[in-house]
Amino acid sequence: MLGSIDSIETFGLVDGPGIRTVVFLSGCKLRCKYCHNPETWKMGKLNMTAEELAKKIIRNKPYFKRNSGGVTFSGGEPLLQSDFIIQVCKILKKEEIHIALDTAGVGNGNYEELLSYIDLVLLDIKHVTRDGYLELTGRTIDEFLEFLEICKKMNKKIWIRQVIVPGVMDNDSYITKLAALVKTIPNVERIDFLPYHKLGDSKYVKLGIENPYLNKEAMNQEKCSLLYQEFLKKIKDFS
Repeated sequence: MLGSIDSIETFGLVDGPGIRTVVFLSGCKLRCKYCHNPETWKMGKLNMTAEELAKKIIRNKPYFKRNSGGVTFSGGEPLLQSDFIIQVCKILKKEEIHIALDTAGVGNGNYEELLSYIDLVLLDIKHVTRDGYLELTGRTIDEFLEFLEICKKMNKKIWIRQVIVPGVMDNDSYITKLAALVKTIPNVERIDFLPYHKLGDSKYVKLGIENPYLNKEAMNQEKCSLLYQEFLKKIKDFS
């Protein structure tokens, strides 16, 4: 079985615990206005077999074991290549490698088998309301909610990731709704606020794609940190 791999990063430090190999797969249904990887939207050429990819990952196993790391499948949206990832995971599990999935939860369905191999889900929350999600991503929130329910049913360990876009998420109303949603998700081990940045702007120019947030300013890091503290208070209030 062949997969479409955009790139592979070794020694990743922010996509799960420990030192990790991060595999970026191509293809994504969403068109998030703040996306900084628009080059991964389209499904690329099928360029690697499951065995070839597994071999590249296993090569870094000595670093995983010393630093409690592993592999993270990211994108794009890895759920668009679930069958391929399953084949890779079958090989990696024989090597007892920790496997994380960085996803927005919008793929092609039938997620249970894939999730049975996943040790940690890095769940990207795009927006918490139906109107906001549609406006931000171009799709309805239903597919994300379906995936979330499967994760909850299977009691998967979850790290929540929320990009904070100024003028969109940096307000009390949004933070309250986010806290309410997170409180419904069991087994959440970590919650990260990621300030919106402008590092991907040049990619839109290079690809000839309209950048909907061209004139949007980056999120202030200090304000993002203060919002996070308010969020933690709200989480506590919901307890």
